[in-house]
Order: sequence, then structure tokens, then C-alpha cells
Amino acid sequence: MCARTAQAICDSGLSALKSMVKDRLSGGGRRSGSSGGGKQGSGKAGDKKDVIELTDSNFEEEVLNTKDLVLVEFFAPWCGHCQRLAPEWAKAATELKGKVKVAALDATVHTVSASRYQVQGYPSIKVFNAGVKNAHSVEDYEGPRSASDIIQFALDKLAESIEPPEVLQIVKSQVLKENCEEKPICIVAVLPHILDTGASGRNQYLKIMKSMGEKYKKKLWGWIWAEAGAQPKLEDALGMGGFGYPAMAAVNVRKMKYATLKGPFDNNGVEEFLRTVSVGRGSTSPVKGAALPSIDDTEPWDGKDGEMPVEEDIDLSDVDMDEDETPKKEEL
Repeated sequence: MCARTAQAICDSGLSALKSMVKDRLSGGGRRSGSSGGGKQGSGKAGDKKDVIELTDSNFEEEVLNTKDLVLVEFFAPWCGHCQRLAPEWAKAATELKGKVKVAALDATVHTVSASRYQVQGYPSIKVFNAGVKNAHSVEDYEGPRSASDIIQFALDKLAESIEPPEVLQIVKSQVLKENCEEKPICIVAVLPHILDTGASGRNQYLKIMKSMGEKYKKKLWGWIWAEAGAQPKLEDALGMGGFGYPAMAAVNVRKMKYATLKGPFDNNGVEEFLRTVSVGRGSTSPVKGAALPSIDDTEPWDGKDGEMPVEEDIDLSDVDMDEDETPKKEEL
């Protein structure tokens, strides 16, 4: 039994330990200004409330029953490495909020979950990949422990799990907004009129775009197209009128600049163009105007071959004729 003074020290120690555990579960720990090497402490501070507090009770709901990508840190409150990781983990959670779930579990208390994933050292970081979770969905994170490295790893993982982007026809302004203004870069193609290529020819161009969308899906670009002449203001803003069709441009709305495909619109030509765009090389031009142009509402392509417009027959039955078959002018 502790003496009075010793008892006070014991109580203080227990209180501090409880506080540490509570703070650690929320992603707290040493401040970003604490000593340490590498990239730790760089960037904006994180909010420890963005770290999801896991327990044996909520582990399935928060991790296993979600299709989100989830990073889980298994820690011990007395572990020095865990305390140093805490501010970096909080920064990563704040930066990735809404994209990737970042969580922490006290493995010394919630031993069922820790044992299930054979946690033997602290901190241990497990990656629960996006999609339906199973035994093959979990892997160990062995990378650097700075916030920037964790964030980059998570974003790369997220990009691997996402579906290939849709290649959408520009039929209303919302398509342009969502795929250009809300993306780092958008790839805009203007394809020949359906009467010039037929369905098979157009589908061949769209196949190239879909293939490149799959190849560059980690870039999170937007992919859109319009029929030649359907969006003249957009063609003019991107200087696409003088190259003939099909034409392609890569647009950075944030910088209001674009680059134009100068080579052939085939797999090799488009891939070479996109490779140049992806590394930030090649010549660019300013988008004409202070913002992207307005879009004309059009009907989406039905996937069929085009049809020549039908010429209307002129009905002359109500026209009075002179004997020399010359129509008479009606009196006012």
C-alpha cells in the first residue's frame, strides 16, 4: 500500500497514463515542433479528432464493413515510437479526410483485434484495401512514417482501387464543370461528325480514350468529348478549329492553359501526348477568355450511325398558276 506522498505520485501517474491513452486514441502525442528527423513536423498541423478511435466493438463497423480504404495503427500508450508517430498520423488523417479513413487502436486494451491481425510490435500499421474486405485485403505498411509519406502512399493506393474514369459526352455545362473545373487536368476531344465516321469510327476513337483513361487513372483526370461543331465556343477557346477532326487538348483550368495533340489520334500518338502532359512538359497556350466558355445543351449520341436529313417535299397544290405555269404573287 502506497504512503500518502507516494499515493499522490501513483494517482498522478495513473491520471497521466489515462490522459495519454485518451489523447493517443485521438491521434495526439508530441507536437509537430518536437525533435525528430526526416519530414516529421513539416506541413500544416493535423487535427487529432480526424483519427478514428477503434475498439474491439466497433472494428468491424469502421473497418471491415466499409468499402473505404482504411489505414489502422495498432499502438501501445507507453511506446515512444508511437508517441512520435502521433502528430504525423493526425496530419495524415486531416489531409486524407473524406478520401481515406485513418484510424488507431490501443492494442494493449483491445487485444481481440490485435491478436486477430497478429500484431507483435508497436506501432504496427495495417492497410485494409478499398472494396469488399477479406483475408487478402490486408497488408502491412512498411514505408516511412512521416505524414507526407503516409499521405502519398494512401493516395497511390486509392488511385489503384478506383474504377477507370468515364468518357463523357459534353451535352451540358455540368459535364464540363465536374470534369474540368473539379479535376487537375481534363482531356477534351472533338470527334468528327457522325456522318463522317459512322458508329464504328466514333467508337474506335472512344476506345482509344477509354484505354488511355485506364492507363492514366491514377492522375484523376477528367475525360470528355464533343461532336465537331456541337460546341463551337469550346473549340474556339481551345484553338481546336484549325487542326481538323479528331482533335484533342489537355486543359488545366486552375492555370487556364491547354496543350494540343499535334500527332495522330491513335494509340501511339495519344499516349505520347499524354505522357508529355503527365510530366508537365510540352508547349501550352492560354485558354481564350477569362473562364471556360458556356456550353450549349445538346442531345447525347444514341450510339447509332447518323442519318442524312430528309428533304421535305414542297406542296404546290395551293399555289395559283398562270397558263404559263408561273406562280402568281398574292396580293397584300
